[in-house]
This record gives sequence, structure tokens and C-alpha cells, in this order.
Amino acid sequence: MIRKLYSRTVNSLVGTITHVNTSEHIIALTFDDGPHPEFTPRLLDILAKHQARATFFMLGENAQRYPDLVSEVAKAGHAIGNHSWDHPSFPLISHQERRKQIHACAQALAPYGQPLFRPPFGNLNLSARLDALLLGYQVVTWNIVGMDWLDYEANWLTDQIMNKIRPGSIILLHDALHDALKPQFFDRTATLTVVEQLLQRLSHSYHFVTVPELLQRGAVKKRYWLREADIAWLSTLERQHS
Repeated sequence: MIRKLYSRTVNSLVGTITHVNTSEHIIALTFDDGPHPEFTPRLLDILAKHQARATFFMLGENAQRYPDLVSEVAKAGHAIGNHSWDHPSFPLISHQERRKQIHACAQALAPYGQPLFRPPFGNLNLSARLDALLLGYQVVTWNIVGMDWLDYEANWLTDQIMNKIRPGSIILLHDALHDALKPQFFDRTATLTVVEQLLQRLSHSYHFVTVPELLQRGAVKKRYWLREADIAWLSTLERQHS
């Protein structure tokens, strides 16, 4: 009993949002690493066609480069969250650098950014979580991974997501990629196909809402999200760009 109480207390204080428990058939689509001048507008068209809303966790450097896209995403009714300035692994950088990353991104997103933060690569430790908390951000991860940063076929990706969907799910996808293992992975065409397929299959039974909307319509579920950086994998990414 004491252990359960302790776990609940820790999660309520420093837990990371992964989904919502709800009886409503609602889902939050989320997209990381954008905005992208080609793929984000195409994604907005697909979402608009199906009257779906989503949440975009943007990088500050991309938002600064494409401010009109940031405005377009917000005016279409989607939510915008902070994904850092240029996508470092937060457990590997200092307190000061984390704060700079979040502040710089927030400035690029203004006035449209909301106090939602998604850690790059999903990497998070307690120190980084507390930094985000002290800056007034809720940390949002996911409970369904789209795995669209690799070269899986769209139909396979869609089926994997469909098998896991439950009311209140938060789905991770990408409208851009900051890093990729192979150059062809930067192409987001498969992701756009996945979104189209999901909306076609589910729009009759589910509503697609923003993360802020989702958090207001059910019991927010948090977990102590501890994911240290995979140094070997990050080194491989760096070699691809060197």
C-alpha cells in the first residue's frame, strides 16, 4: 500500500503524460521535428479534409526558418508544443543548456506555443524532467509509437498503430526528421499515407483532438519516464551527417 502511494505521488509530481483514461473515443495525433516546408502543408491538407486536429511538437530552428507555417498550423486549430531548439538528447546536456534550448524554441513559437514539452528522442532523466517542470512545462510523450523514422511500408505502420489504438491514446509520428540513419528516411510520404489511412479507417468511430483537449476529457495518466540516451545510436546518427 505504501509503495503504491509513493508511486502515485512520484508520478503526480514528476511523471510524464503518456495518455488519458477515458470512455470517449478520442485520440491525439502528434507530430515531431517540424515544421517542414513540403510535408507539413500536405499534412495540414489531410487533417483538414477529415476535420481532425493534432499537436505539433516543433523545433525552434525550424519554426524560426518557417514562421508562416507555424502561424498556419495554429490558425488551422492545431496545438503547438516545444521540442527544443535543435534536438539534443537532454540527459547529455547541462541544466543551463536545457533551459536555453526550451527558451529559444519558445521564442520561435511565440505567440502560438503552449506549455507542452516533448524531449528529443524521448530521452529523459529526472534532472531534465525537473528543468522542464521549473520552466512551467508539462512533459508529454506517448503510448503508441509510429516508428515512422525508419523505412517501414505505410501499410505495415498503419496496421501496427491500429492494433494498439485505445480511447485516449497519444500517437507519435513525424512531419519532419531532424536526424535519420539513411538519407531516404527524411521523406515523409509514408507518414502522410499512414495519417490518411488512419483517418479514413477511424474517423467514423473516433475524434482526433489536440493534446490540450485530450487532457481535459479524461483522467490524465502519467508514468515515471526514464530513458537515457543511447550513445551508440546517437554516434551512428552523427556519423551519417559528418
